[in-house]
Amino acid sequence: MHRRQLTLSAIALLCASPLVATAQAYPEKPVTIIVPFQAGGGSDNIARLIANKLNEKTGKTFIIDNRGGGGTNIGNELAARANPDGYTLLLGQFTLSVNPYLYNNLRYKADGFTPVVHIANAPTVLIVPSNSAIKDVAGLTAAAKANPGKLNYGSGGSGTSVHLAGELFKLTTRTDMTHIPYKGSAPAMTDLIGGQIQMMFDTSTSAISFVKGGKVRAIGMAADQRLKVLPDVPTFAEQGMKDFDVPAWYGFVAPAGTPAPIVQWLNTQVNAVLRDPAVVTQLDGIGAIGVGGTPQQMGEFMKAQSARWARVIKESNIKLD
Repeated sequence: MHRRQLTLSAIALLCASPLVATAQAYPEKPVTIIVPFQAGGGSDNIARLIANKLNEKTGKTFIIDNRGGGGTNIGNELAARANPDGYTLLLGQFTLSVNPYLYNNLRYKADGFTPVVHIANAPTVLIVPSNSAIKDVAGLTAAAKANPGKLNYGSGGSGTSVHLAGELFKLTTRTDMTHIPYKGSAPAMTDLIGGQIQMMFDTSTSAISFVKGGKVRAIGMAADQRLKVLPDVPTFAEQGMKDFDVPAWYGFVAPAGTPAPIVQWLNTQVNAVLRDPAVVTQLDGIGAIGVGGTPQQMGEFMKAQSARWARVIKESNIKLD
């Protein structure tokens, strides 16, 4: 029995040794981070911040490859089909949790990714025109109930976190409002400032400059705490609406089958970056909150997000194809 145990241990060691060697040598060439958005937006800025810090701290090369379009499905599919060798990562975010329920004919599997690390959350903020008579969440709820179907809310596109935040608000408050989708948050913001729409949910990273510049008024933060950069904006919970927490989340995922030692190495490096005071300050400044944690915690978070938004999508009867 003792000899058999030794033999099995030796076999296990031999099987594990290639993975250990792989992790020790990795990365021997540049690592590509696919960002499923065009350059210049909030997601791209966060990815570049982390990539630049990884370059600096590890002495390795991490590069950004912007592959926007198709509701992020173009970039997501490209990453899912990549060789699972650790040299292709995806900046995963909210759409990974919802696209399987919004699209009937995805060309990648929802479970086609290995969680690596949860980078950050950007809370969703409810904003109205600066001259609006609506001052808080209760005021908006009352106005919506008094005028069913007449209030319009904009978003940066159907199926986005800010669109579904509006749908969750309707379900939670039992109100009827009309969704106006735009091709990006910028044109939606323009119409909100001009009064063509009455309200809008937007990510904190996108809305901060407009709020601080007085062009719009923030009346509610869909998060479990106030943002340091917008300390005067109360959370929904503070206004009596519990569990209305809608983060636009960001994390690295890898193609399914990526070796565990490589995933762990990447996780360790990103967690170290997120502890850097300069990174914490930069994330705070753009309205994002660093998270970190293990790959397992990232996977559990993604599953919880999928379950939550699957219900909202079903109850709201939303389909994008």
